[in-house]
Parts: sequence; structure tokens; C-alpha cells
Amino acid sequence: MKSQREKIEQTISDHLAVVASLNDACGDVLETLVQRTEAALRAGGKICFFGNGGSAADAQHLATEFVVRYTRQRAALASIAFTTDTSALTAGGNDFGFESIFARQVEALCRPDDVVVGISTSGSSANVEAGLAAASKIGALTVLFTGKAGGAQAKAADEVDLILAAPSDVTARVQECHLLAGHILCDLVEETFAASSGK
Repeated sequence: MKSQREKIEQTISDHLAVVASLNDACGDVLETLVQRTEAALRAGGKICFFGNGGSAADAQHLATEFVVRYTRQRAALASIAFTTDTSALTAGGNDFGFESIFARQVEALCRPDDVVVGISTSGSSANVEAGLAAASKIGALTVLFTGKAGGAQAKAADEVDLILAAPSDVTARVQECHLLAGHILCDLVEETFAASSGK
């Protein structure tokens, strides 16, 4: 049986190995997402995030980085997490079912110039799938943050334009990659808009 110290070292080692392969697995998709997000914001669109559990927390975290700031002083950037309005979530869940809670908000609030990011470590969250399908019907850019297995499943889905599949099937490692990718997205988009504003 491994000691606590050995488990700590193994977890850190596993994390580093997954992160080391993130660029090869997701670098091209992430670069495209940065460029498309910048274009969407310039066109008056916004970036919308949603997910369940830890992914809901990531959605709120990343939306806040855009609205407030990541590291630079600059104008606020339009972003929203569809995980924060308890009235909309509970009414939608009660009246139409839990699978509808993101799709209903997408239908009400999203437009073709928007970027809509669904976060699901497994790639099989029904409400995330429904939210992305609703966004696809509107004509928004649809993005799935998922893990290795979820990425394989999502490739057959017509409603997903970009798939950022973290190179792991371990939920914790996938979530760590999602947050890192989200921070890179925030950093590069923010850099562009801060430079254009002269700040």
C-alpha cells in the first residue's frame, strides 16, 4: 500500500504527464477557439459557458475572468455562465426536466454571433448535449470541453463545431486541463483586447 507521500507524488506526476500532452492533443483547437472568440466579441457577441458539478464551477470561473479581468486592465468582455440563475435552473428543471436547463437559456439568450461552450468531462451529459444542440440551431459557434472518451463520442455529433478533449479519462485530470485551457483562452483574448484599447 502506497504512503500518503507516494500518493501525492503519483498524483502530481500523473497531472504533469497529462498537461505535457495537452498541446499536442488540443493546441490547434484552442488556437482556433481563441481566434473565433475574438471575432465573436468584436462582432458584438458573447461567450456562454455551462456544465454540471465541478464543470458548473469552471463555467462560472471562466465567465467571470472575461467579465471582470484575468490579469490585465481592459474593458469588460461579454460572457455569462448559465449555471448561476437558480430560478431559471429550478423552474426549467421542474417544468421541462433537468435535460432542458441549459437549452432553455440558450434559446432565450444566445444569438448567431455567440460562442457557446458546454463543459462535460464524460461528454455524455444530456443537458450539456441539449444546450449545444440548441446553440447549433441558432447558428452560434458550439464548443465542447470534454475528456478523451467524451471527445470520441462527440465527433459524431453534428451540433459541435469544436471539441477540446483533454487527453485523459480521469475526471480530476480532465478538469485540471479544462481550467488550464480556459485560462489560456482568457489570457490570449484579453491580451488582444487590452492591446487594442491601449491599456
